[in-house]
Amino acid sequence: MEFIDLKAQYQAARASIDARIHAVLEHGQYIMGPEVAELEGQLAARTGARHCITVASGTEALLIALMALGIGRGDEVITTPFSFIATAEAIVLLGATPVFADIDPATCNIDPACIEEKISSRTRAIMPVSLYGQCADMEGINAIASRHGLPVIEDAAQSFGATYQGKSSCNLSTIGCTSFFPSKPLGCYGDGGAVFTNDDHLAGAMREIRVHGQSRRYVHTRIGVGGRMDTLQCAVVLAKLERFDWELKQRQRVAASYDALLSGKLGLVARPRDRTNVFAQYTVVLEQRERIDAALRAAAIPTAVHYPVPMHLQPAYMRWSSPDAAPVALAMSGKVLSLPMGPYLSDADVFEVASTLLHTLGETVPARCELSAAAT
Repeated sequence: MEFIDLKAQYQAARASIDARIHAVLEHGQYIMGPEVAELEGQLAARTGARHCITVASGTEALLIALMALGIGRGDEVITTPFSFIATAEAIVLLGATPVFADIDPATCNIDPACIEEKISSRTRAIMPVSLYGQCADMEGINAIASRHGLPVIEDAAQSFGATYQGKSSCNLSTIGCTSFFPSKPLGCYGDGGAVFTNDDHLAGAMREIRVHGQSRRYVHTRIGVGGRMDTLQCAVVLAKLERFDWELKQRQRVAASYDALLSGKLGLVARPRDRTNVFAQYTVVLEQRERIDAALRAAAIPTAVHYPVPMHLQPAYMRWSSPDAAPVALAMSGKVLSLPMGPYLSDADVFEVASTLLHTLGETVPARCELSAAAT
């Protein structure tokens, strides 16, 4: 069993992926080839955003978004302490200060109630993360941002394809950023990402920033980076988009099967009714995480912890925060455990994972024949 089975995904989409890659090898435009614009058009249409700009990675997406907003030394950006380090890293790389607001223990996403108290005269943006494939409370966050005249950057690295109140993740705020890292719900075969906005000025700035600040060849109107997503990676994502809706339905199937077996027997990350989830991870909440994780691994069931150390307690970032800045994030970091998830996980696989987990917890393991009926 794989934690995320990329090999099975490739076999299922092999003909389309191979054809797309071969087309790039034939035309030889490895940088800014026609597949780049084609992918940007499809992604913009899918999210409803006016502009999509592909970039070299999800981290680069965050960095370019912050640069387009003019954020730099002396500025503060409010974000969550409970995410992959890239969220804070992009802020620090520009000389700005990450200010960590605690999370909602139910969803593990940033808690809007904790944001407003962190706003100061130096605050220049709010950067929520749509964790585990589910959007944060963007209505509450946008309302706070509007009151204080602040832009919002959605770090949607894990949530492309999800919706919030009927709108697509990546099109919920000033700028949306996503990642096409291979393990994401929509991934390439290396690094890749994209930024989204409805603001023409910001879109123009981000397009220039990703090509070293060029407005035209060898004319550099702003400071930029080498942030292009290469043509081969765009080709891979184009091929995977053909099956993406089907894969999202399969992720929902797997999640529903886990739910049927585990609900009421252990803690699950909450899913508010006003949003959908693409299940970048299926994460449970356990009081004895280390013991249970060891038992699952002993049974050859792969797991992961997203995330074991909150960002405000990472050695390189402690200078910007106090150890007690986010007690909920600290508590959840010792309880969360991500189980195998993906569109190619079978019902038998789900039953094996769930039954092993329940057995370790001392809970009753249902008969396997109950799974299909319970999940419908």
